[in-house]
Amino acid sequence: MRKYNLSNISGVLFRNSVAAEQDNNGSNEKDSHVGKADENTERGNWSSKREYMLSMIGYAVGLGNVWRFPYLAYKHGGGAFLIPYTIMLAVAGLPMFFMESSFGQFCSQGPINVWKAVPILQGVGITMMLVSTFVAIYYNVIIAYSIYYLFASFQYPLPWSAMDCNSTALNVTSETQTCQNASTAGQSPSEKYWDEVALQRTSSMNETGPVVWHLALCLLLAWILVGAALFKGIKSSGKVVYFTATFPYVVLFILLIRGVTLEGAKDGIEFYIGSKSNLTKLADSEVWKDAATQIFFSLSVAWGGLMTLSSYNKFYNNSYQDSIIVCITNCGTSVFAGFAIFSILGHMAHVYQKPVSEVADAGFGLAFIAYPDALSKLPISPLWSILFFFMLITLGLDSQFAGIEVITTCLQDAYPKLLKSKRGIITTTVCILLFLHGLPCVTGAGIYWVNLIDTFCAGWILLVAGLLEVLGLSILYGGNRFIKDIEMMIGSKSTLFWLWWRACWFFITPVVLSIVLVWSLYTFTSPTYGSVEYPDWGLALGWCMTAFCLIWIPILAVWNVYKASGSPWQRIKAACSPTEDWGPYLECHRGERYSTGEAADPNVIPNKFTTRL
Repeated sequence: MRKYNLSNISGVLFRNSVAAEQDNNGSNEKDSHVGKADENTERGNWSSKREYMLSMIGYAVGLGNVWRFPYLAYKHGGGAFLIPYTIMLAVAGLPMFFMESSFGQFCSQGPINVWKAVPILQGVGITMMLVSTFVAIYYNVIIAYSIYYLFASFQYPLPWSAMDCNSTALNVTSETQTCQNASTAGQSPSEKYWDEVALQRTSSMNETGPVVWHLALCLLLAWILVGAALFKGIKSSGKVVYFTATFPYVVLFILLIRGVTLEGAKDGIEFYIGSKSNLTKLADSEVWKDAATQIFFSLSVAWGGLMTLSSYNKFYNNSYQDSIIVCITNCGTSVFAGFAIFSILGHMAHVYQKPVSEVADAGFGLAFIAYPDALSKLPISPLWSILFFFMLITLGLDSQFAGIEVITTCLQDAYPKLLKSKRGIITTTVCILLFLHGLPCVTGAGIYWVNLIDTFCAGWILLVAGLLEVLGLSILYGGNRFIKDIEMMIGSKSTLFWLWWRACWFFITPVVLSIVLVWSLYTFTSPTYGSVEYPDWGLALGWCMTAFCLIWIPILAVWNVYKASGSPWQRIKAACSPTEDWGPYLECHRGERYSTGEAADPNVIPNKFTTRL
């Protein structure tokens, strides 16, 4: 690969780790996460294909598969929802997943350095990293909630049950942590436990309240688990996922077997995906928008994690086959989880003599109110509660591993000379900083912060990043060239094979993402938590977080154009062209197309002003 060159536009914004190591003649430090058998002795590789696949499945299969998909299914016609869901998987989810995983694997770089392919879009990579950072802050808070409920489950009866609602996992007896036995003000005991005991929620975001120490300790434990698993990068996290990626399936299977034996389970399953499916819902455009959004976010597209995890693959790994397996597994898990969830919610509806629609909810309401309430009605309720919340913890940790790996990989790719051998220190520092930033989320107003970050940082920002990504690769970089890059890894394919992917990357996927993005912005409403509205300063802060994540896209686009030389048009063309060292990370994989390190289209004069416009 070519040497790092400060006089070149690529040298200003992209740091090439191979070149940096060539410059670092006096340093022989080895990264602790690089093994002797690794193909890439600079960055390291997965110890086995199995660890990579489990990590990808664990990253894609998260909390949303358990609490958002079932809710959307029954909201939009039950089994009928699977029709738009499957179509959106084919036209948006799978094409983006295949593109991202192939993109990261081809150049063995994280979500920032991959944009050596199209430097003008480097800000997209920074946006992905920032979104992953914000999400990591509140996502671990949700894991902390699950840890707290796990500890609370080691009691009989469960502390949120109507029989004994004034005990907690920590035996706290203060007046603010008393959950009344009877349902008052329209609240069930489990809802009162969630608000008054677990969260100690204040009346609004304006009233911060003290730090809820049992949640702060659970948050600390969550970060310790994440830091320990990632201390040696993929070499350690790859071992942890053998358990964290498979255990949720064991629990879901156990809960399903138990659920279908309960009285009323049939009503819950029928409401979810059975004979009560409403095909007329397919005429509602809202159903298709929700299906596209769920697929996009469920597969973790545009977060940067897919590029990061795939960047540690060996060059000739079959990214196409992996994408098919992971996407089908992810969507199958969502459907399977729905059966387990609604069989038990059907039993709860039978106990309360209510319709299933009145006991099911979305998000936190399903995970920490409705489902715990249902579990408390089962025989040996602590056992099922322990299994459920332990499952939530493992689901969350898998996704969190990849989110933190995005941050550490971006840092190491940017400063390989300085940070190459300091993986453990980087991981520890990142975990400490994010833990401290997460403390406001475990105060009395913490749930408002969690909901605010989720709304403004994990929403349509990702649609913007995903849309720019697919347009940048298919138009600026060149879809046909990208296909040739993929064929360097997985072997030549027929024209018929690429026909569908070309149709998606050039037209169908961008159109779908554009429609969903415009619709999401058009229908956007200010977030609330239940009936509690956010203050103006809270909403302003939310928009500031959104702006902070997106502002780097135009800033770095202008910066790349500015740093180029020539006429304005030549500058733009240079910023839209691959940098001189773009291509496979290792020289042995660069072949004739990238052997000189230049933009390798034989029909284009190889200088830094060439482009695929």
